[in-house]
Amino acid sequence: MYKNYKIRAPYFEIGPKCFMWGERMLKLAKAVDKIAYKYDLDVIVTPQYADIRLLAENTEYIHVYAQHMDPLVPGRGLGSVLPESIKEAGAVGVMLNHAEKKLTLETVKETIARADEVGLATIVCADTVEEIRQIALLSPNLIVAEPTDLIGTGVASDMGYVRDTIDAVAKINPDIMVLQGAGISGPDDVANVIRAGALATGCTSGVMKAADPEAAAEEMLWTLRKTWDEVNGK
Repeated sequence: MYKNYKIRAPYFEIGPKCFMWGERMLKLAKAVDKIAYKYDLDVIVTPQYADIRLLAENTEYIHVYAQHMDPLVPGRGLGSVLPESIKEAGAVGVMLNHAEKKLTLETVKETIARADEVGLATIVCADTVEEIRQIALLSPNLIVAEPTDLIGTGVASDMGYVRDTIDAVAKINPDIMVLQGAGISGPDDVANVIRAGALATGCTSGVMKAADPEAAAEEMLWTLRKTWDEVNGK
């Protein structure tokens, strides 16, 4: 766990995957940057590698993460993603082990170690409660609890799964904040997982496939802020 990294609950992650890039991605990132400030929220955005510097240099409040990296050190490794390169480009963290980029547990361990070494936070995706336990033992900064079969379906996780994954991580390391992902397609899903005890959530399709991505992002982030404050008596 990279100790110098700070992020506050509730937070949100927007994962563009390969739906958006370049100037269109920058437009969305700038809008989300303003929304994050408006609602006093931490928001993670995981752009294409080529867009990391573009977003990092043109935003103030969002947390720019790489979509993946490899645990190699400078030298040979053509086609690999060097940790030092994404750090220097302006990323503050990296996402690992997404269902579309699965890693072995040993590789996750090695990559978290390299991230810690260069000063990058880690948000690691996991599917089952047991996999989430195994990932928590590796001490990433954040975990995405995301049932693989729900990704992109618009069907959100069962609330029992939400509570079980939060409890599983809390018993191992209460400093690791769990984001509830998969199937978050609108503000109602955001509200439901926060009421179930989640510290964070996020989405791809709900923003990327919306007719107005900026408006969709604002609606979800406003709902996150509102629901969190209601649940916590603010």
